[in-house]
Amino acid sequence: MSTKIEDYIVNTISPKWTPLSEPGIDTAGLYVSTLRVDENGRPPSFLLKFEPGASYPYHNHPAGEELLVLEGSCIIAGATLEKGDYLYTPPNFKHSVRSETGCVLYFVVPEEVEIL
Repeated sequence: MSTKIEDYIVNTISPKWTPLSEPGIDTAGLYVSTLRVDENGRPPSFLLKFEPGASYPYHNHPAGEELLVLEGSCIIAGATLEKGDYLYTPPNFKHSVRSETGCVLYFVVPEEVEIL
């Protein structure tokens, strides 16, 4: 483990976006910017960008999730979340996500999601 604080700083003003790629899932219009990687190489903290009309399929969060809308708006389980809205979903909460306008979301996801 590095003892230099600079090794743990991520610039979120100009994030490095890469297309989200998950086998067997249509992730067109979704981009991810990893903020932190855990000991297993999995990113529990990340930014997710939705282009207008993009969506993420119905899924379960075995350990819950936290998200904050940084830009734009999205629809989760029928609720519209806008810039500044925070959402905590408890363990085993199931939903899909879509954005008609495009958005950028900050996520904390302790465990991998399960696509349903």
